[in-house]
Amino acid sequence: MDPAPTHPDPRSPAQPRLSVVIAVFNEAENVTSVLDELTTALAGLQPFEVLFIDDGSTDATADTILPLAATHPGLRLLRHDRRCGKTAALRTGVAAARSEWVATMDGDGQNDPADIPGMLALGLAAPGAPPLVAGIRLRRHDTLSRRLATRFANGLRQAVLADQCPDTGCGLKAFRRDDFLRLPAFEGMHRFLPALFQAYGHPLLCKVVSHRARLGGQSKYTNFGRALVGIGDMLGVIWLRSRTTLPHKVIES
Repeated sequence: MDPAPTHPDPRSPAQPRLSVVIAVFNEAENVTSVLDELTTALAGLQPFEVLFIDDGSTDATADTILPLAATHPGLRLLRHDRRCGKTAALRTGVAAARSEWVATMDGDGQNDPADIPGMLALGLAAPGAPPLVAGIRLRRHDTLSRRLATRFANGLRQAVLADQCPDTGCGLKAFRRDDFLRLPAFEGMHRFLPALFQAYGHPLLCKVVSHRARLGGQSKYTNFGRALVGIGDMLGVIWLRSRTTLPHKVIES
């Protein structure tokens, strides 16, 4: 069983208003541009921090990120000693985050950081339980085969899970740190965050975001490989939801 979420130390100086977690694997060509663009986009949210989680890269990703800390004081680099997968990398970053709110994005340049402030504002303004704010890509800049595979996967997932999210594969999401850390952890769970957050009592808010072509390098996934793993993961999510029972409210005596 995972330990209870730890809380960032409120006494820490310059407590960030937002933590941005970026899982990367062999993205040496892209990380500098991604960080520069992110820093500009979040200028109005100072102070913030950016956590790159290097998931066992075999290229110069870490060596490229390290010197950037000299000009980006909110930058942090955490490294896995071997490749563990995107979910593990995101969980490492969220657990290390110092802000109450976390935004995630991909490290290949396809997400536009300018969408993050609006997603955070939407989450903070929501009444009731803190939501998951999910980015939705209406216009994809991917190959035709990938777009078709994604459309099929999203349709199947919605038919089975009814999670009301038309695009769970978008890397742009915003949520409260502790709410994410309470979710059951398994590799691939990042593709099912809308269903899992809703099972734990958190509403889903969708926001249309931009999508762009990859800056450089190659995608780390194949359509066929992702589909095979995704079907098994979806069955696991069905089982998890069937075994999740939460109180409507907790009364302290």
